[in-house]
Amino acid sequence: MENTIPTLSILAMALSALIAIAVPAALYVIFRKKGAKQLPFWIGCATFVLFALVLEQIAYYFLMKTALWTTITNNILFYGLVGGFMAGLFEETGRYVAFKTALRKKRGNDRNALMYGAGHGGIEAVILLSVSMVMNIVFSLQFNAGVVPAFGGLDAAQQLIDLPSWMFLVGAVERIAAVAIHVSLSVLVWFAAKNGKRFWLYPLAILLHLFVNAVAVVLAGSGVNVWIIEGAVYVIAAAFVLLVVVVWKKNHVAQEDAPAEEASAEAIAETASETETQA
Repeated sequence: MENTIPTLSILAMALSALIAIAVPAALYVIFRKKGAKQLPFWIGCATFVLFALVLEQIAYYFLMKTALWTTITNNILFYGLVGGFMAGLFEETGRYVAFKTALRKKRGNDRNALMYGAGHGGIEAVILLSVSMVMNIVFSLQFNAGVVPAFGGLDAAQQLIDLPSWMFLVGAVERIAAVAIHVSLSVLVWFAAKNGKRFWLYPLAILLHLFVNAVAVVLAGSGVNVWIIEGAVYVIAAAFVLLVVVVWKKNHVAQEDAPAEEASAEAIAETASETETQA
């Protein structure tokens, strides 16, 4: 066993952690300059935590106690489909609920959908990547200083020593595509919540979420090269973005933070007033 965890690996961990924070932070600044409000970002963060890290995990707890769980885990396709469905169901439902409740009065400004997506995908990146990388850095520094941390021990240290330094950057590459996907799905669900005639965009978002998660899980479980997997995820992310651009152009209305219902009522009132004046 080698004596230390490579410095290059520690630097890669730090870079990966910073990227996971920088991406949502940059989007926050960009969307604010475009006119989005701050609240949707933080609602997105809270919604991910509640629906993905609490409610979804509770559902998994009960699912794992059933005989069906063994069948699911023994088949990589089933595992990918079930995992993708669970993620899609809970996260897209979380978005829909957030848009119908906490952000109801913000639905007049469609750019808030983008801000929400940055928060939802951003907090996922911070929790799943930045936190884990920081823990790895602390572990590595302690180990290199001659202290074997209580968590992980020698086995964890050996894994960090053996892992190529570039592997610590894979997560950062993946998170960039993941945030793009979260922003895209947020826009779909946004218009579903805003317009009852577009409700079908909500189940579509669930299916798309299922699809991208299942593809990643199945490819990883099949031993496919990690960069091929990331390439596939980026292709899917690009397709989602193109789809959302089309949906956005067909549904976006340039309004400032007034509820969609209020905006429509005001438009009707103005039209009626103009008609009376002309009469």
